[in-house]
Amino acid sequence: MTSSELWTRPTAERYDAEEADRSSAEFLAPTLDFLAELAGGGPALEFAIGTGRVGVPLRGRGVPVTGIELSEHTAAVLRSKADERTLPVVMGDMATTRAPGAGEFTLVYLVYNTITNLLTQDEQVECFRNAAHHLAPGGRFVIELGLPPLRSLPPGQDAVPFDVSERHLGFDTFDLVEQILVSHHFTREDDGRYRRDNSRHRYAWPAELDLMARIAGLALERRVEDWSGAPFGQDSQQHISVWRKPL
Repeated sequence: MTSSELWTRPTAERYDAEEADRSSAEFLAPTLDFLAELAGGGPALEFAIGTGRVGVPLRGRGVPVTGIELSEHTAAVLRSKADERTLPVVMGDMATTRAPGAGEFTLVYLVYNTITNLLTQDEQVECFRNAAHHLAPGGRFVIELGLPPLRSLPPGQDAVPFDVSERHLGFDTFDLVEQILVSHHFTREDDGRYRRDNSRHRYAWPAELDLMARIAGLALERRVEDWSGAPFGQDSQQHISVWRKPL
C-alpha cells in the first residue's frame, strides 16, 4: 500500500457532480484527442482511473482502456458506467500494481494532478517505473500536472487561495521543505452548512519528473501547457508532459 489517501464513499459518490464542468464533452474533447492520437489504436492504461471521467469516454472513442484504481468506492462509481468486460479495472496502487498485458500498452497516462497523491519521491519514481514496465517499446507515458503557485506566497506566509466563490472557499498550504501541499476546501451544502475537506499532495517540478523518467528508462518527447498543445513557458500554470520508451 502506498501513501496515497483513500477516497471515502461520500467523496467518490459526489465527485462527478462536483467536477461536472471538467466532465463535459466540450471540456474533455482536447484531452481525448490528445490521448487517442498517442494511443495510435493500441491499448491504453490509466493509473488512478477513479470514476472514469476520462477513461470511459476514451473507451467510447474506440481506445481499449484498462484502469488501475486504489479506492473501491470510486471503482464502484465507474462500474455504474462501464462493466468489467468493457473497461477492466485492477484494484491497487499506481506505483506497484501490475495490470494484465504489461509490456503491450502503447499509452499509460495520469491526469488531473494525480501523481501528487503519492506523497514520497520514492513512490513517484516507482510510478514512472511501473509505467515503463507496462509500456510497449515506443509507447508513451503522459502526465497532466499543475505547477505550485509558490511565486504567489507572500513573505512569511504558507497559504495561497485558489477559489473564493459563493459556494466554495479553497486554499493550499505549503511545506516547502518536504514539497507537500495540503488543499483545503470549505463547501456550502444546500442546507447552508459548510463541509470541510482537505487532501495532501507531493508536488514535483518538471525537471524532477524528467529525472524520474530517466531513472525508469523513459525520455522526454514533448511538454506543452495544455491538452490543446499551447507552448509551455515560464508563466504556465500546468503542463502536459509526454515521455517515450525507446524502441
